[in-house]
Amino acid sequence: MAKKMKPQILIGLTVSAMYALSACSQNSPRMASPQKTSQVISHHSSHTLKARQAVRQRQVARRRQVNLQRHVAPQVRVVPQQFKRPALHHQSRIFQQFQPAQPQRLQPAQPQQQMVPGMPGISVQEVRTIGDKIFQNESGGDINKLVHWNKGEDFAAMGIGHFTWYPAGRRQSFGNTFPGVLTYLESRGVRLPQWVQRAKYTGAPWRTRAQLMRDKNNPQVQQLQRILYETRYLQAEYIMQRAQRAMPKLVTTAPPYLRPMVAGNLNAVANSRGGWYPLIDYVNFKGEGLNRHGGYKRQNWGLLQVLEEMRPASPGAEALNEFANAAMRVLERRVRNAPRSRNEQRWLAGWNNRISTYRQAS
Repeated sequence: MAKKMKPQILIGLTVSAMYALSACSQNSPRMASPQKTSQVISHHSSHTLKARQAVRQRQVARRRQVNLQRHVAPQVRVVPQQFKRPALHHQSRIFQQFQPAQPQRLQPAQPQQQMVPGMPGISVQEVRTIGDKIFQNESGGDINKLVHWNKGEDFAAMGIGHFTWYPAGRRQSFGNTFPGVLTYLESRGVRLPQWVQRAKYTGAPWRTRAQLMRDKNNPQVQQLQRILYETRYLQAEYIMQRAQRAMPKLVTTAPPYLRPMVAGNLNAVANSRGGWYPLIDYVNFKGEGLNRHGGYKRQNWGLLQVLEEMRPASPGAEALNEFANAAMRVLERRVRNAPRSRNEQRWLAGWNNRISTYRQAS
């Protein structure tokens, strides 16, 4: 009896359950009809699409912003302040390490000096400065004394250095230096009048001082004075080259036991500021003195004799003062040795004035 009842109970329960489910579907307000369900699904799909589109738009915008930052950021990147300070502090230490203790003022650039061809270490400006001083020493800067004849002398005195020019047949006691100046001027492109070219070989065209003084206003003399004034710096070059050529000979001509002293004194003056001027002017003034036994009583008075007379001195004012003192002692000795008839005592004051310019050479 019990075995037959089990199938019937299961079927009944199934039908009852189905009936209950149907009833619930028809009476429950939460359950939607098939039409409403499709509308909900459609609405949900539309909402999801818009959300996805919005997400995509935000992603695209973000990518654009990132790309823009990648291109622009390196140019406008701002370094945080905490990273700037150590860098600047380190840089300041490096700068202080190589910075001089005292700040140096910048000096304006000096124009490059033009050097004289064939004269190492001599600038054009230095030649002009020395030439003007020699012109002042010999002629007082007067153009009318560029063709001159000093009282008591037997030769004409020409140019800024009062170079000696003897008339034809006259004994040349002090050397005939003006023809060499004329040759140098021609080598530098100066065109000399024909009468001057002839006289260079035959001798000065005036026999006496009085004759030259009468001809001072002649066109020929005026022409020569003008040429000598216009070429005054070329004459200064000639004087300086003559002195430079004599420098090595000054040492070799001196006796062996005096050579170290002569060389030391020469270097002391030459290495002083403005030291070239006294050396060059004295050579033009009284010669090189290479003939050690020339002059009065076999005692010469040239540059070599001054260097032998000098006491050892250091370069600078000491050397210039000692050179001037020695030069005056040599010239005073010349006056003592000279014949009384020449009355050379009268020239000592002027010589002393000229030698005094050597002390403040610059």
